[in-house]
Amino acid sequence: MRLKRWLCTVFLVCAAGAQGLQAQPVGLPSMGAASSADLSPALEQTLGDAIMEQGRRFPSYINDADVSQYLLGLGRRLSQASSGADVTVFGVRDPSINAFALPGGYVGINSGLIVAADNESQLASVVAHEIAHVYQRHVARGMTQSTKSRNIALASIAGALLAALAGSGDLAMGVAAFGQAAAVDQQLGFSRQAEQEADRAGFEMLTKAGFDPAGMVQMFSKLENAARLNRGEGGGAYASTHPLSIQRMSDIENRARGMSAGRHQDSDAFWFVRSKLRVLQARDSGSARNAESVLRQEASQYEGVRRAAAWYGLAYLAWERKAYDEVAQALRQAGAQGVQSPPMASLEIDLAMARNQVEQARQIADRALARWPENQGVGLAAVEALLKNNETSAALKQLDNLIERWPEEPRFYQLQAQAFERLGQPVKARRAMADYYEKMGALAAAVVQLQQARGLSNDFYEQSELDVRIRELQDRVRTNRELLEQFR
Repeated sequence: MRLKRWLCTVFLVCAAGAQGLQAQPVGLPSMGAASSADLSPALEQTLGDAIMEQGRRFPSYINDADVSQYLLGLGRRLSQASSGADVTVFGVRDPSINAFALPGGYVGINSGLIVAADNESQLASVVAHEIAHVYQRHVARGMTQSTKSRNIALASIAGALLAALAGSGDLAMGVAAFGQAAAVDQQLGFSRQAEQEADRAGFEMLTKAGFDPAGMVQMFSKLENAARLNRGEGGGAYASTHPLSIQRMSDIENRARGMSAGRHQDSDAFWFVRSKLRVLQARDSGSARNAESVLRQEASQYEGVRRAAAWYGLAYLAWERKAYDEVAQALRQAGAQGVQSPPMASLEIDLAMARNQVEQARQIADRALARWPENQGVGLAAVEALLKNNETSAALKQLDNLIERWPEEPRFYQLQAQAFERLGQPVKARRAMADYYEKMGALAAAVVQLQQARGLSNDFYEQSELDVRIRELQDRVRTNRELLEQFR
């Protein structure tokens, strides 16, 4: 894929369509001029973690509880079917039909791909294909080819990350410049053999996880149609960067034909997340009107879950406009379909708080938590309702439960810091904010928070703990810098 697209996906997904840098894996990996060492799995993981720490800080990275939990769950279900290590699947706000793999087991899915899927098996087939690229280390092998373009790629990535570690305020502009300078006429892609390997491994993963094998055939057809109708446009992005040869399509069709028809039941979460992303990716009034038109058509055309999800999408669209009466009306229509879901409950809680109906929000949250205790979005909405109702201690208790279950979610630490500040516990508040900044990849800001906490503490043992934590973060920054310098 084009290097510019890959870089923009990681660091500046707000500026361009997300397309992963994936180079053709030929032979054994070698750092070439950048390094004499191969990109080992441990080194690949460290590099991937550093990339994602920065990628999470940009607006087009979808930091939404419903979307994140769904995609992580889908990735885990597929990876467990192949007996492989877990991967981290995340969403990117971009209407182009695309997905990409990054070093270290990260897989990005454009919102446009999810919206374009007609069923969950179609989406799962693309996720499985990308996970297969990860397991076969195609990304790592491709990044380390001894060619000029690949060395430019690694140098650009390293330069951008080093700027971030140094706290550069011009990181976004610098990354865009790096990407554009390095991407001129550089067309990098996986080999046919690598794509076919990922197809076959992904197909096996898909079927073992219980999805309909026909989903991959259907998605191939959809992607090919998009490529044919949108040559050079975003709609054909995935097909252009993962060329759909006749051989690849025939191979998967033959494999699917030899299997019994799948009976996979699409999850409710798929339809609700799909509707939400249709709204989230609408960045201007024209695309918002188009999203509304499609959702109204689905609300009139389908029954049950799909109709409820369409009405939820309309409610979320009204929420974005702060048209609270329309939100309430659309939510009533969604509930009239006999379907209840965590996203609906979360939006009901948010609506009640926006109308200053705090006690009602608290009651809705209690019912939702009792029904969906494992749902991150419901837990988050419930905590915010507790804080608005000045039930700070109860909010902290709920946050402890959420952090124990999802320790990598930054928003929980941010809310924890707010709660500690309210209770007059500034040291704990700053420690929580340090955790938030660390999860967001802003290590320098995390160190500042810990230093402030140390200055506010009069407890020797607490100061010693903070000193240890400060040194750990500083060591991480130093280690990352040394790692990245070898790629320059």
